[in-house]
Amino acid sequence: MDGARLMNAAIQLNIQPAKLVECCDSVSFCLSKGLAAPVGSLVVGTHDFIRRAKRLRKVLGGGMRQVGVLAAAGIISLTKMPELLELDHQHAKLLAQGLSKIHGCEIDPENDVQTNIVVFQLDPDKINIDASTFATILKNEYQILVTVQGKFRCRFVAHYMISKENIEYVLQKVKQVLENNKK
Repeated sequence: MDGARLMNAAIQLNIQPAKLVECCDSVSFCLSKGLAAPVGSLVVGTHDFIRRAKRLRKVLGGGMRQVGVLAAAGIISLTKMPELLELDHQHAKLLAQGLSKIHGCEIDPENDVQTNIVVFQLDPDKINIDASTFATILKNEYQILVTVQGKFRCRFVAHYMISKENIEYVLQKVKQVLENNKK
């Protein structure tokens, strides 16, 4: 299983990560997505599976030396960061609630946001701007990053470095950009 967002799902569902993946033969788990480790992933599986994975890693040249500092960061991310993921989810919900009140944004905060990812639509019937132009303006003028997922679809992701004040700033600038591009 691709467990890139496993911890976000576990926090949202209030279920231990091991319970979510108990039917999987193996899990690849990223420590940098959500858990703020500088690098690193884990591969979890049976003893035989891990033995084969180590052999393949060696054959393909994937080994590293002297990675204790990176391992230490990974351990901290596993032990300290999961408790902070709920705050990311709260910030995403706050962002979605604010976006839902802005003319030209289409999102249902109660149903469209479960974790730290906020996907919303720009309404072309209300504004004269597409997602690509919207993202370019936010980035170039306000240093706000938003991912374009379609002609009118955008995505924000809340993470541990995003504060409530950052959310308020983003909402202010999104409102400003869309009001400047009203139909």
